[in-house]
Amino acid sequence: MIDIGINLTNKQFAGEYDKIIDRAIKAEVDTILLTGTSVRSSNEALALAKKYPKRLYATAGIHPHDAKTMSAESIKNLQALLNQKYVVAVGECGLDFDRDFSPRPVQEACFHAQLSLAEEVHKPLFLHERAAFVRFTAILAEHNRLPEGVVHCFTGSLKEAKTYLDAGYYIGFTGAVSDSKRFAHLEEVVRYVPLDRILIETDAPFMLPKNVPQSQLSQYQSRRNEPAFLPYVAQTIAQFKEIPFETVSSATTLNAQTLFKL
Repeated sequence: MIDIGINLTNKQFAGEYDKIIDRAIKAEVDTILLTGTSVRSSNEALALAKKYPKRLYATAGIHPHDAKTMSAESIKNLQALLNQKYVVAVGECGLDFDRDFSPRPVQEACFHAQLSLAEEVHKPLFLHERAAFVRFTAILAEHNRLPEGVVHCFTGSLKEAKTYLDAGYYIGFTGAVSDSKRFAHLEEVVRYVPLDRILIETDAPFMLPKNVPQSQLSQYQSRRNEPAFLPYVAQTIAQFKEIPFETVSSATTLNAQTLFKL
């Protein structure tokens, strides 16, 4: 399987890279994409990808939370990163009006800049949208040469999912699909989204699936997600779609290989 989104540069994983990757491989997660959320973390993600070639890949982008750090220099740095062999996507980029850690006009300018960069370098988009659907889709519509992409960590409505699908995007699902209290509506979404448009991710160390057995969670990892738990995302999708786990595993792997040219 392929985990299309993990924040391996997060301090929660510091010094544990070999163990994290070994556990992932044992769980049949043999390819992992490291999410870049700033110029600094994108550089760190690339450095890790180079240490584990053909096992790890990276994205390069500026998360909307970090949009206030954007400058002309940072866009140049992203462009240089995106020309690297192991950097396979532009992002994480988009809008987050839920927390507003960066001012909304600044988020929008940063998003526009990265969309233009994606049009230039012809690499797929790794997209983030939270509580900003109307502006997010309006900005995407202003760019007419965009490559394909994935709306990652999707927790929106069925109507929103349909809009993204109609625009040609993949939908990325995390452990949120197993959270029947907060995200019960995702069962309907998962049932609707065609299997050939689904990607799976952990978004680790966040979004821990609710169906991970307690026996797999040590005292120090009880709230930390990791790539080894990706099968539990696939398991929930298989359950909702009433299809074999192996069908979800093979299809989402092919989808990731196709989108990111792995």
